[in-house]
Amino acid sequence: MSNIGYIQVHAYTAKAQLPLRNVAVAITDKQGKTIALRLTNSSGKLDRPIEIPVPSPAAGLSPNTGIVPFTTVNLYAKGENFEEIEAINIQVFPNIITVQNLQLIPLSELPQYQNQVEIFNTPAQNL
Repeated sequence: MSNIGYIQVHAYTAKAQLPLRNVAVAITDKQGKTIALRLTNSSGKLDRPIEIPVPSPAAGLSPNTGIVPFTTVNLYAKGENFEEIEAINIQVFPNIITVQNLQLIPLSELPQYQNQVEIFNTPAQNL
C-alpha cells in the first residue's frame, strides 16, 4: 500500500475571504508532471482533497538519512479576471491534509499585473 498525503485549496478574494468559484488549480510534481487539475466549488475549495504519493512516515524518524518525510509539489491557480498565483515547494506529509490558501486579487485593482504571476515559495524545513 502506498503512502498518501493530501492537498486542499481555499481560493478567496478580499481580506473578508469571499470564496471564489471556478478557480482552475493545477498540481505538478518537481519535474513539472501534472498530478491533478481541478476547479474550486462555490465554497472556494476543491470538492475533495487531492491525493499525493508521499514517503513512508518512517522516513522522518531517523536523523541524517538524507530522506525527507514529505513530497514537494507546485500549485498553479487562475481565476477569470484575477491575478495568477504560483505556489512552489509545497510540502505534503503522509496522512495529513495540507491546506493552501490562495488570496486572489482582482485584476481591476492591479491592472499592471495583467500578464504577471505572483509566486510564493515555501522554504525548506529543517527536519
